[in-house]
Amino acid sequence: MNTIDSPLFGLSHRLPPSNLQAEQALLGALLANNKAYERVSEFLAPEHFADPIHGRIYQAISRRVEAGQLADAVTLKAEFEHAGILEEVGGTAYLTQLLTAMVGIINAGDYGRAVHDTWLRRQLIDVGEQVVNNAFGADAELDGPKQIEFAEQTLFQLAAEGGGTKGGFVSFERALTDAILGAERAFRQSGTVSGLTTGLRDVDSKMGGMHSSDLLILAGRPGMGKTALATKIAFGAAKALQAEARRDDPNGVAKASVAIFSLEMSSEQLATRLLSEEARISGDRIRRGDIGQKDFDKFVQVSREIASLPIQIDDTPAITMSALRTRCRRLKRTKGLALVVVDYLQLMRPAAGTKPENRVLEISMITQGLKALAKEMEVPVLALSQLSRQVENREDKRPQLSDLRESGSIEQDADAVMFVYRDEYYLEQKMPKEVGFEGSAEKFNAAMDDWQQRMSKAHNRADLIIAKQRHGPTGTIPLLFEGEFTRFGDIDLVHSDYAV
Repeated sequence: MNTIDSPLFGLSHRLPPSNLQAEQALLGALLANNKAYERVSEFLAPEHFADPIHGRIYQAISRRVEAGQLADAVTLKAEFEHAGILEEVGGTAYLTQLLTAMVGIINAGDYGRAVHDTWLRRQLIDVGEQVVNNAFGADAELDGPKQIEFAEQTLFQLAAEGGGTKGGFVSFERALTDAILGAERAFRQSGTVSGLTTGLRDVDSKMGGMHSSDLLILAGRPGMGKTALATKIAFGAAKALQAEARRDDPNGVAKASVAIFSLEMSSEQLATRLLSEEARISGDRIRRGDIGQKDFDKFVQVSREIASLPIQIDDTPAITMSALRTRCRRLKRTKGLALVVVDYLQLMRPAAGTKPENRVLEISMITQGLKALAKEMEVPVLALSQLSRQVENREDKRPQLSDLRESGSIEQDADAVMFVYRDEYYLEQKMPKEVGFEGSAEKFNAAMDDWQQRMSKAHNRADLIIAKQRHGPTGTIPLLFEGEFTRFGDIDLVHSDYAV
């Protein structure tokens, strides 16, 4: 049987939804009083009209009103005559007829929404037909999962474009009220952390925690500990969410969770790293099975303690922006969402169906998508990023904003950019070798002593460099780093070389 005759395609024999009466009534109201345009201009466009003639008339009205000119039957007749399209839009008689179709200027907003609603329905029909055609194999490059992703992305774009009257102005009084409520939360939470805690005292003190709708970038060269620091932050946030839930009820369940999108490591590897950090047992020893019974018992005990933490891990490699957004929406709906961690953004792909011209544009689409996700979900998004190799060519290896790969878009879209830097990593590579001193033992010993002193000062130390912070100060925060457990922690400044 021919697929075109299949009952599945019965919908194509129906007339697409439209409301020509509402279109005529709206145009009549606009021609009668141009002030009615203010009620529909924010969400209605010429292409939303089912009748293309109505769309052209609306476009002409829009152009004249926005130019501060009068738009009525007389001025439009002259304009259409001059353009030679008067007959195409029905002539003078039709413009006059539209005036008689007007029911009332006060109803212009309702007419506009009715026109917009039928346009949305027509778009949904088009999406549905495209989904069906793809399922029948119209696009051979799209397999089943990619078709689902394409459908989700298309629907998301339609939701974003066809949102109608979403957004708009917020009164200053409302904005002030929200600001006071935020200040009250900070006051009740010891006065330093108004957002979600990072689990690191000095970072919270400098940033006030992680704030909803913010895109935070954590960058560094390989070996600096980006993933370890990100998991520490995710772990600290999850602990805080659980502690809040159990403040009044020992068996309380957290109302929101932390989502970790691990594009580089598997969920098992990430869990092993968290266990290693919490149990203080070397991750390398865990992988090799080089642990005694005492360590294994501790390992099991710690795993039981942290098993209930509200952490969700997605280790899909090369996940697309649309798939990540869909999964975050689903998680927020089912378990709540407090923080999104992406490790790392250069391994992501843009939305299905988009083909950026170059890598810079691709990264730009991803960072814009992550920022949009933070605003839509109203949660902080922490995204890890690689640094370019140009860092290695400098004598001073401390990273700068210009070291970010495709730095323009990342730096622009981010609310905060942080770099993790460990001097110890680079000092290890500069260990003096006797070969370079041509038998001079004294010079070699002096160089070795100097190197050992520098290594001792840098041992178990890391710096978190806040290079950009839209809502606060920049600066460097010293942190403890235990390489054996890939664990970050706070430094006691009183007894450290960082004390000032």
